[in-house]
Amino acid sequence: TGVVPFMALLLLQRRPVAGRALLGTGSGCPGHSLCRSNVQEQTRRQVALLNATAQDLFSLYLKCQGEPFSSESDKLCNPSGVFFPAFRVNRTSERKEVMVAMYKLFAFLNASLGNITRDQEELNPTAKELLDRLHNTTKTTRGLISNLTCLLCKNYNIFQVDVNYGESSKGKSTFKKKQQGCQVLRKYVQVIAQAARVLLPHLSPP
Repeated sequence: TGVVPFMALLLLQRRPVAGRALLGTGSGCPGHSLCRSNVQEQTRRQVALLNATAQDLFSLYLKCQGEPFSSESDKLCNPSGVFFPAFRVNRTSERKEVMVAMYKLFAFLNASLGNITRDQEELNPTAKELLDRLHNTTKTTRGLISNLTCLLCKNYNIFQVDVNYGESSKGKSTFKKKQQGCQVLRKYVQVIAQAARVLLPHLSPP
């Protein structure tokens, strides 16, 4: 049983533009009964899992792209050249502010992972371990979005969030596709560590 319907949300996440993600299906939040009883613990575990596996995913991605990415990652994967949503919350921020920032972050990340996975299926179709990790990370991210959706609706009656999904790599050269992927994944490694530090205390049992 899912927390909220996903179809409209996931379609929006494929768009490489700013948009408004509808967290529910109507003009308000769905019933609280759609939340799992362990939604906070599950959300905590998902964030911890993403944080624990992010660096390995980035390292494997670099390995599969070959040269010059393997030897010049500091230069080629500098994330300053790629859009990533601002993440300005900290441990002292209000819980509501943290949850909204998290939703924006992981909605963007889910769209970016879809973009990177599509490119890698085209450029590295035999890189099974990389593709499996990308699919697994995407699956975890989608589950996390579902749980954040539930928490935002249940606790704050928030059912719409403005999200910027960044830039699509469609139509770019092979090099640019690989570079955009490594820039996003490097930034992801940095931001998910920060997100874990900020979010986990807010989800700790009382």
